[in-house]
Amino acid sequence: MTETMSVGVVIPSYKVTAHILDVISRIGPEVQKIYVVDDCCPDRSGDLVERSCADARVTVVRHEHNQGVGGAVMTGYRAAIRDDVDVIVKIDGDGQMDPALVPEFVAPILTGHADYTKGNRFFNLEGLSSMPGMRLFGNAVLSFMTKISSGYWSLFDPTNGYTAIHRDVAALLPMERISRRYFFETDMLFRLNILKATVLDVPMAAQYGDEVSNLKIGKVAPEFLRKHLVNFCKRLFYSYYLRDMSLASLELPLGILLVLGGTIIGGIHWLHSLHAGVYASAGTVMLAGLPIILGTQFILAFLSYDILSEPGKRTGLPLWRVLDAYGVNARRKVSDV
Repeated sequence: MTETMSVGVVIPSYKVTAHILDVISRIGPEVQKIYVVDDCCPDRSGDLVERSCADARVTVVRHEHNQGVGGAVMTGYRAAIRDDVDVIVKIDGDGQMDPALVPEFVAPILTGHADYTKGNRFFNLEGLSSMPGMRLFGNAVLSFMTKISSGYWSLFDPTNGYTAIHRDVAALLPMERISRRYFFETDMLFRLNILKATVLDVPMAAQYGDEVSNLKIGKVAPEFLRKHLVNFCKRLFYSYYLRDMSLASLELPLGILLVLGGTIIGGIHWLHSLHAGVYASAGTVMLAGLPIILGTQFILAFLSYDILSEPGKRTGLPLWRVLDAYGVNARRKVSDV
């Protein structure tokens, strides 16, 4: 089956005229289709590609209005699904991502081990010296937040945009609801978890040239924090109360209530003791401490269950294999999450 699968590459194009032709020229023969999505680029990168690129695999798709990297990728996904492309790879057009790695991103999907693969620049610690210090710190923080909100605890480097996805899984994504801007890669992981898709990291080297990043950490940090919190709450509701219930569904709320209750009781008695100038009794301390200890244990038990429940860890079977077994066509789309 893997021998007959086709591969397509989606390249969001916005202010990348200095690099995009070189990126296209380095895409190997294992790729049958290339979709350049001109995201209302002020440099008219779509025109440049049509004028200067003779590669018959290339199709230029244009946006009348800028939709951000997420919108461009979703447009590319739709075009690839219409053309019956089996595995869709996303590469940036700024030259940071080596097209020679496409087979490594596609292989886990073709062999039935994953639904979605993404790059991980942190796998080889020796190569991290080339990454700017602020990016290194920012990615570490974002990775921890993403683990909590998405439920993919074994993944790292969430903002890495080098990805590949099976078309049957891409067709199930609520494309109109996925974040359009810088939160796109992280929001994709949240949506994939809701679908119970198997996601794997692919080691890759960090490359930095003369490209200019449009991401301003100070401006997006509050937005990222808010969206991570929203996605975390949604994931909890969908996974532990709407679709399924388990002991973990009780452990988290009970643990939070016990910790809050113990903290409030302890705080009240501490203020009273401070005002009265007397030490609290052992019974009073236990009245506050015991709920906090028990609540912490409940929360840790929930986290342990959540980590072990990461999609693909228990069954080892990717979603696209399940869909294929039941004859679900990629063009058939479930209702949006």
